Amino acid sequence: MKLNGFSINQIIALALREDIGAGDITTLSIIPKSKMSEAFIVSREEAVVSGLDVAKKVFQKVHSKINFKPLVREGQSITANTKVAWIKGKTQAILTAERVALNFLSHLSAIATKTRYFVKAVHPFKVKIMDTRKTTPGLRELERKAVRCGGGTNHRFNLEDVLIKDNHLQARQNDLSIKAIIELARHKTKRPIEIEVDNLDHFKKAIKANPDIILLDNMSLADIRKAVGLKKEYRHGQHIKLEVSGNINIPTVRAVARTGVDRISIGALTHTRKAVDFSLELVS
Repeated sequence: MKLNGFSINQIIALALREDIGAGDITTLSIIPKSKMSEAFIVSREEAVVSGLDVAKKVFQKVHSKINFKPLVREGQSITANTKVAWIKGKTQAILTAERVALNFLSHLSAIATKTRYFVKAVHPFKVKIMDTRKTTPGLRELERKAVRCGGGTNHRFNLEDVLIKDNHLQARQNDLSIKAIIELARHKTKRPIEIEVDNLDHFKKAIKANPDIILLDNMSLADIRKAVGLKKEYRHGQHIKLEVSGNINIPTVRAVARTGVDRISIGALTHTRKAVDFSLELVS
């Protein structure tokens, strides 16, 4: 999905307003208004870069004439002490924008870096590493782009995409079959229909209802393998994608990929990550 420039500008404006308050008193009191500076943004550790475009918008929101030149590509793997961007402009503006720009860059690069770990862990299996809706409120578009920078694939963007979960089934279990529930969803949208199951009995019922995707939630490796086998045996199962979720981590993801599923969705890509350490260094 193409980033919505209007919403990203709103997010940046909010972040700057939060950080600057009534004014950057330290910078305004110490640094002459006319002073110009040159600076670099430097990574202090290995990472996959995401968010340089946002960082540029932050600096240029503070002062439109700041020059910002990325020195690496979005999605590029870098080593420690790599210069990722060059900046030149009013010193006051550079120092005022610094923290907000680095916060975005650190946060988004952390997501891209973690995603890349998972993508590498499942190579060469033909399985997609996917994000979830467990994102930071207001930052979903940016975080989804970071996942793509890391080599991952985006899952549902919002509730317009259909995923029939256990609570949906629980709410209608007394009066509708799984097949009837899926048909209700199909009448509402042309988008793919996905249904969540947490055991093989539910899986057998779900596959007979011919959804587009079946999500195997928190199932054991043995049961996941059985589900893959059952799908292969089911005569109409060729088009159905199998997705796995639930407590997936680096030590376990490869074993899941080996079962032959099509997709693995991992909430931790966006909700649990270690910020990448970037710093801004003035050189003049």
